[in-house]
Amino acid sequence: QVQLVESGGGLVQPGGSLRLSCTASGIIFSIGAMAWYRQAPGKQRELVARIRSNGSADSADSVKGRFTISRDNAKNTVYLHMSGLKPEDTAVYYCNADVRKVTDPTTYNYWGQGTQVTVSS
Repeated sequence: QVQLVESGGGLVQPGGSLRLSCTASGIIFSIGAMAWYRQAPGKQRELVARIRSNGSADSADSVKGRFTISRDNAKNTVYLHMSGLKPEDTAVYYCNADVRKVTDPTTYNYWGQGTQVTVSS
């Protein structure tokens, strides 16, 4: 079984910063792309940023210049560094990853349970 566990969410004032972390655990052979999505109340889940196994990354226009995605392959962990936070960034943030297990050659897509980020004064 593979699990993705997020941490780092919370309440922050506008203009503030947070760092989200997501660690994959289980009998993992390799991890491909890792990504952060978010879902605000009443809205569809949207891609925030994605980073591939080779380190190349892209992000949504709404967060460019404010959010940075990075990963530590040795720790099976992906990070989302968020700065210049705005009230419209308030959402549940979900980690997502393509994982291949040791016992199965198929790559599966997994989701974390989500972490709440609230930007408010």
